[in-house]
Amino acid sequence: MVGLSAFLWVSVHSFSFRGGPVLKLDDKSRVTVPAVHKEILGAPPVHNRLVVSKNPDGCLSLFPLPVWEGFEAELLKLPAQHVGWKRLYVGSATDVTIDTSSRVLIPPELKVWAGLDKTVMFMGVGSYFELWDTARYAEREARLLESPAPDAVLGMVIG
Repeated sequence: MVGLSAFLWVSVHSFSFRGGPVLKLDDKSRVTVPAVHKEILGAPPVHNRLVVSKNPDGCLSLFPLPVWEGFEAELLKLPAQHVGWKRLYVGSATDVTIDTSSRVLIPPELKVWAGLDKTVMFMGVGSYFELWDTARYAEREARLLESPAPDAVLGMVIG
């Protein structure tokens, strides 16, 4: 199913975010949007509006609203046998707004589902962000590094 997700991300690409810091969730389950991303997310066409949804990798995805709208439109075109994927993304999607203190409230049910505790990674991965529990991400990355890199990735590495 990774191929389907990759197709959908590429087909709605309109921003390019990368990397990101380790942050703290506050007592009200809010995370501060990194300053490096705040300006573009506050400007048109985003206007501080994001959509947070489940990600099949076990983290949360945070989409700028225009990216979400394109992604959702493509997702809803999928044939009936992919209803589970529609349900995962669209069924868990929640509109959130970056507040005047640059914070985003993470819905409690999504926070629990992604296993988010106090320390999280706010990671730009192209046209959207991922919000990871740091321990869950370290475990996932360790498993990835145990497997050989695909030839396509190895061909891109500049040595």
